Amino acid sequence: MGYSPVTPFRRAVDAALLERDRRQAANSLPPQGINKWEALREIGVARAALGLTDRDIAVLQALISFHPQTILAGNRADLVVHASNEAICARLNGMPCSTMRRHLAALVAAGVVARRDSPNGKRYARQTAGGKVAFGFDLTPLVQRHEEFCAMAEAVRAKAERFTRLRETVSLMRRDLAGLALWGEECRPDLGLWPRLQDLAALTARALRRKLDMEDLAALEAALAKALTEARDILEPVSAELSSNHAQNEQHHQNSDTELKELEDRKEHADAAAAPDPDRPAPRLPLGLVLSACPEIQTYAETPLRHWHQLVRLAETVRPMMGISPDGWNEAREALGPEEAAVVLAAILQRFDQLKSPGAYLRSLVRKALEGAFSPGPMVMALMKGDRRAA
Repeated sequence: MGYSPVTPFRRAVDAALLERDRRQAANSLPPQGINKWEALREIGVARAALGLTDRDIAVLQALISFHPQTILAGNRADLVVHASNEAICARLNGMPCSTMRRHLAALVAAGVVARRDSPNGKRYARQTAGGKVAFGFDLTPLVQRHEEFCAMAEAVRAKAERFTRLRETVSLMRRDLAGLALWGEECRPDLGLWPRLQDLAALTARALRRKLDMEDLAALEAALAKALTEARDILEPVSAELSSNHAQNEQHHQNSDTELKELEDRKEHADAAAAPDPDRPAPRLPLGLVLSACPEIQTYAETPLRHWHQLVRLAETVRPMMGISPDGWNEAREALGPEEAAVVLAAILQRFDQLKSPGAYLRSLVRKALEGAFSPGPMVMALMKGDRRAA
């Protein structure tokens, strides 16, 4: 075609229209072309940055579907789609023509497509001696700005990834704070900060059910970090003392029967407050803290564990897979009680790959519990801290 029109048919001309046409004329088409469906996907991701909606993208999808080729490149006249409004609306499952035109105008304003109107405003194409003449919607901006659209889409994906990571971090910090606050009430009931920390964890859980932005999540992260530091400054010295006392009594056998015999001969006692009580209906450890420290056992559950009886029933199911005999398990239940026996089994499963004989290890812990030299509390707290050797 000898001349490419700039002004749209019966529409106002503005500086933005002239600037878009100038950039389009100055830029060349990439020789390798672009895949139109890949371009559509990238624009769909970057639609918010372009000021477009999902309905605008749906109209763009219908529009480019009229182009017969998958790869858009070559002669500019070959990039003009000249489908009628009725054909476009039919491909959009009967979208009203007025609505479709509004979405097309948004695509033009965003610089994704351009209008190439004929003298009478109709859309058509015809072959002449000088080549093909086509009037309609020009997909040239879609091809020329493909790299720009891809960069915008990558920026959107990176922002979404940062948001997801921050939300996950806040969720994990909230879980840790709730567990530490419950544990703190057991270890240091004389301090009055634990209800405040529990309230912060509960309010964070409620906030996470809403649609938050990056600023909201960053504020929650800062508040949780301060609260966790406050809790750890109090609990870590207590936990270190308990772990050091119990580490001598809870070493497991990994290398030889001699090491196991030496382990069984140790008779040092822990704090009387931590001694097991088989008559107690539930252990002093919060269930949430146990599951946070021993997440492996939850992989065998069909539904989330919310009650102690569910953990006990699951331990009964997992026990044979670990090579623990029925007699050994019954001894643990009688010595520790069903709930604390299930806690010990979950802790053993958490470090199953480090143990040569989980059944022998469980029996050694049962003997020490009968002597008053073992309780599962420090074992779980050591796993919670990641100190697997002390567990």
